Amino acid sequence: MKRLFIIVLDSMGIGEMPDAYLWHDEGSNTLGAIRNDEHFDCPNLKKLGLFNIDGVGGGVEDPLGSFARLAEKSMGKDTTIGHWEIAGLVSPKPLPTYPNGFPTEIIEKFERLTGRKTLCNKPYSGTEVIKDYGEESIKTGALIVYTSADSVFQIAAHEDYVPVDELYRYCETAREILVGEHAVGRVIARPFTGEYPFTRTANRHDFSLEPQGRTMLDVLKKNGLSTLSVGKIYDIFAGKSVEELNRTTSNDHGMQVTFDMQKRDFEGLCFVNLVDFDMKYGHRNDVVGYASAMTAFDRQLAVFMNNMKEEDVLIITADHGCDPATPSTDHSREYVPMIIYGKGVKAGVDLGTRESFADISATVLEYFDVDKENTAGESFLSLVRK
Repeated sequence: MKRLFIIVLDSMGIGEMPDAYLWHDEGSNTLGAIRNDEHFDCPNLKKLGLFNIDGVGGGVEDPLGSFARLAEKSMGKDTTIGHWEIAGLVSPKPLPTYPNGFPTEIIEKFERLTGRKTLCNKPYSGTEVIKDYGEESIKTGALIVYTSADSVFQIAAHEDYVPVDELYRYCETAREILVGEHAVGRVIARPFTGEYPFTRTANRHDFSLEPQGRTMLDVLKKNGLSTLSVGKIYDIFAGKSVEELNRTTSNDHGMQVTFDMQKRDFEGLCFVNLVDFDMKYGHRNDVVGYASAMTAFDRQLAVFMNNMKEEDVLIITADHGCDPATPSTDHSREYVPMIIYGKGVKAGVDLGTRESFADISATVLEYFDVDKENTAGESFLSLVRK
């Protein structure tokens, strides 16, 4: 019974891409920003070959896994199109962003349909926006609407005054409005609680745009293979061809759920996203927190590797960068790592720098002996299979 696990270390970029200047991301290197911090200790990732990847440096002599540096072919640097590309769907056009806030017609329609006024309507830090607008939101009943450098429409409200289910309904309304030229990648519910300066809760929920084409999830499901998700994978793909949803509240919870998946009998893919790297540390420019979270993952990785079965394959990768050491708190246009490991996988194969994240999708589909149909990417399975 073949099982393949993809673990996405959300935002773990490994250095700027040649076109990073188009996004003002020159010099970004997420891994480079944390690897020298005293809280960073990742011997298992090192043994697998993370530091043997092109441009990273400091590798080991005999890595246990095979590895590559992946370039993003899509025009963007956000979670949605990064994951879509991992799944074999390249986005030649960027999703819409709103550096000056959303157009009046969008806001007016949203207010009319929800019956609530809005505050802010500009790019903002998620932690700062609730400090600056939270009290006014509670007093007036208005919803805090804001965006970022990503293609997102975010709605924040205090859970005691706007119940979470009601906030989710408002997000569904926004999702129905934001179509066509305004089809943002994600509408995100951002509930918060407590007293000033307030605290964001774990009840975040993403309402994503449905993938604009075929993905490896569609192909796997069509061929009767399992498509299991851990973390926000289900949301990123708007549930399309994802047969099982397993929400998580943290990286640690995500890995515990993944350990539970290892105990189950299934044939197919388990697709995991660990979002804390991005949400809690990258966007908050927290180098120490990011380094510590990587160390915690590395310990859990040892457990995962020890529990792998004969036919299991593990791929570790990322969807973009989010360098915590730059002045920016936004995602960064970076290469991402790809490490592949398993008893049936050759050790130490350097796959160099590859043209697309979608090479993962093509490899997954070949591993399960199914036609990749019209999904993107070039498989590297023949280069690493024993």
